[in-house]
Amino acid sequence: MSIECPYCEKLDEYNFGDPLVETEHWIVFLAPNQSNLGTCVVALKREQRTLTGLSREEWDDFISLLESMEGAVKTAFDATLFNWGCLMNTFYLDGTPEPQLHWHFIPRYNHEVDFAGHIFDDPHFGHMHPRPLKDISPEVRDKIATRIREFL
Repeated sequence: MSIECPYCEKLDEYNFGDPLVETEHWIVFLAPNQSNLGTCVVALKREQRTLTGLSREEWDDFISLLESMEGAVKTAFDATLFNWGCLMNTFYLDGTPEPQLHWHFIPRYNHEVDFAGHIFDDPHFGHMHPRPLKDISPEVRDKIATRIREFL
C-alpha cells in the first residue's frame, strides 16, 4: 500500500488484502465481515481525525468514490440500498484515542443473494442491528472483491 499513516498500517495488520480501489485521497478495502455482502472500509489516505478537516478536493473525491462504489455493488449483487457510517467509536475503547477518519460502506438487501456457494441474507433489512461474522474463506473473499472490481 502506498500510504504512510498509523491507521493505514493498522489496516495492513487486519490483513484486508489488496485494496479494491484507490483514489487520490481514499482507499477502499473489503471488510472482514461480509454478513452484508460487499461491506467495505473506506479510509482517508492521510492522518485526519474529523470530517470538518476534509478539504474540498477530498470531499469531491469521496463523492465520486461513493457513486462508483454504490454503482459497482448495485450492479454486482443487486444491493437494495447503502448505509454509510463514519463512527470511529472503537478508537476510544482503549483509553488512548487516536481516531483516523474512515467510513463503513454497508450494502443492504431486501432479498437473499446466492454468490460463490453462499447465501447472503439481510434479516434486519430496514434496521440497524449488529450482525455476526459471516464465515467465508479467503477464496470467497477474493471472488467478492473481484466481482466488485469488475464494475468499478
